[in-house]
Amino acid sequence: MAKPIPLHPRHPERICWGCDRYCAADALACGNGSGRTQHPIETQGEDWYIGWGIEPNPERPSHAKR
Repeated sequence: MAKPIPLHPRHPERICWGCDRYCAADALACGNGSGRTQHPIETQGEDWYIGWGIEPNPERPSHAKR
């Protein structure tokens, strides 16, 4: 099962968001290429999840609903 993606991570630039491992940006373990995959908040802004049709999880509002 996939990990829930945080809607508003504190430091999204420190993590590669390309797979479920969420590796540090300087230690890519999955072979995702030469660079990290950015979190959508970095490219689309604070309300990125609304445009994607994602709702916050009522039990964990900082994470997406499964």
